[in-house]
Amino acid sequence: MYLKRNRRLKDGKEHFYWNIVESKRCSGGKVVQRQVLYLGEINDSQREAWCRVIDTFDEGSQRSEQLALFSADRTVPEHAKPYAVQVRLDAMQLHRPRQWGACWLACTLYEQLELDQFWSALLPDSREGTCWRHILQTLVCYRLIDPGSEWRLHRQWFEQSAMGDLLGEDCSLVEKNALYRCLDKALPHKSAFFAHLRQRWQDLFGAKFEVLLYDLTSTYFESPPPVDEKDKRRFGWSSDKRSDCVQVIIALIVTPEGFPLAYEVLAGNTSGRTTLPEFLQKIEAQYGKAERIWVMDRGIPTEDVLREMRQADPPISYLVGTPKGRLTKMEKALIALPWHTAREGVDVKLLPQDNELYVLAQSRMRIHKERGIRQRKLRALIKRLKELQQMKFTSAQPLLLKLGEVRGRYRAAWRLLSVVMPDSKAKEDATFSFSLNRSKLREARRREGRYLLRTNLCDRNPAELWQFYIQLVEVEAAFKALKDDLALRPIHHQLEHRIEAHIFIAFMAYCLNVTLRARLKALAGGLTPRAVLDKMAAVQMLDVRFPTTDGRTLMLTRYTELPVEQKMLVRQLNLTLPPQPPPRITATGSTIAAGSGRAT
Repeated sequence: MYLKRNRRLKDGKEHFYWNIVESKRCSGGKVVQRQVLYLGEINDSQREAWCRVIDTFDEGSQRSEQLALFSADRTVPEHAKPYAVQVRLDAMQLHRPRQWGACWLACTLYEQLELDQFWSALLPDSREGTCWRHILQTLVCYRLIDPGSEWRLHRQWFEQSAMGDLLGEDCSLVEKNALYRCLDKALPHKSAFFAHLRQRWQDLFGAKFEVLLYDLTSTYFESPPPVDEKDKRRFGWSSDKRSDCVQVIIALIVTPEGFPLAYEVLAGNTSGRTTLPEFLQKIEAQYGKAERIWVMDRGIPTEDVLREMRQADPPISYLVGTPKGRLTKMEKALIALPWHTAREGVDVKLLPQDNELYVLAQSRMRIHKERGIRQRKLRALIKRLKELQQMKFTSAQPLLLKLGEVRGRYRAAWRLLSVVMPDSKAKEDATFSFSLNRSKLREARRREGRYLLRTNLCDRNPAELWQFYIQLVEVEAAFKALKDDLALRPIHHQLEHRIEAHIFIAFMAYCLNVTLRARLKALAGGLTPRAVLDKMAAVQMLDVRFPTTDGRTLMLTRYTELPVEQKMLVRQLNLTLPPQPPPRITATGSTIAAGSGRAT
């Protein structure tokens, strides 16, 4: 194995991306390269660390040694007869192969956040012996590793995983009703969990909370609309483009480094403008008054809320994006102002007004990105319209339907064209025409990569303000991970408190995801939590059974030897593999741990 470098030119700069590659010789002498891990862009110290790990696992001393057993066809030495067991090696059987590596990693992350200690105090065992904290840990790890329904966890996934081995539990842990009852028991402790989470982010990663990012998203349901008018499932504007489904709104607060602090579930028809005051009060009540900076996208705060934030004691600092309409209104005042270089690739214009500062920021990278997106969409739109012009329509109705479908797919690019629609009453040879609207195209080009920001931090460096604003992508990344990687949507629960508990479990799983991502960030920027979990999922656990000559069975529960790439990951993450479980041997009607004499 070795590090392989790939070179790429981007925006006039040279970028190097690194992979760990293994060469394998195949039949016929052909050598193929297998990508073991993608590391992305890494610095010199990170590259040296990965080189040392590769060298370590190429050493011959790391190979495992073969151990001998007393076979049934061999005589047991005299000194071993008091404790020896003769096994029939020819009758060895392998039972219950199950996924172990990702389960072990998820449990390790769970313990690093000290969630096992947190929930042990809040979820004591029931009088019947139900271990609620282990059920909750299973739900969270399941959501992180292979998300699905509680019914699937009960029916299939638990048996195919090693969660029972890691927790010392059997299949009774995931009894169907117990899973749902555990959801009900965990939800009331949501506020206490937020306080615990803040402390763990601070202890583990030195997180700071002076700057908070706030945004909203929606998630939909595969269920009919509720009858109860107070139910939070409502129709509303859908960020998932599923306006045909009822939904709820999720408001989320994260730090600029991506550490989530709190969230709230709101009714699906809630306006984003009405959510901020309640969150300001919650954060102040939970963490006290302090000089915090709230970073939000346009459309969330109202003028009244911003006025209250400026007049608060102490004043609450904010940095918000503004709607495009405000940029149009202030364009004349901004044109006369000179551009200042905030940092390489970012220019700004500053306009003080009414105890606020308006910052028009222009990013060259964003200009290239947005221009490329616009050109690609516009080319695809024109290509499709030309295809429609070549088709023959005997009436206007089919053509209008196809044009409507194209307009919905390329909504932004459609605004740059002037389209003459066919006469809806035409009965023969329905046609249309289109042309490029050059005035709108010039306006779009002028605004690409430009953002008008609004803040009451009048004395802050514009480069710092821009950095704060672009960190809103951390909230978007959180929503993407929750919805896609952790399968938050669609929600199938029918009871409102179960819906909120489902989101709470997904939020805890996301916290494990963030913990792993923070660990990986220091190692290689290209490594993702999902890639590492998928690699570790290849490590299996199975039961090895040896019949003995006296009618009993020796059982060895073992996780498989880690391949080289998994060993490298474990070492780089500074983790220690647990010891293999002790062997067991069947006695009459029971099983005892070998060497202990204790029945189980």
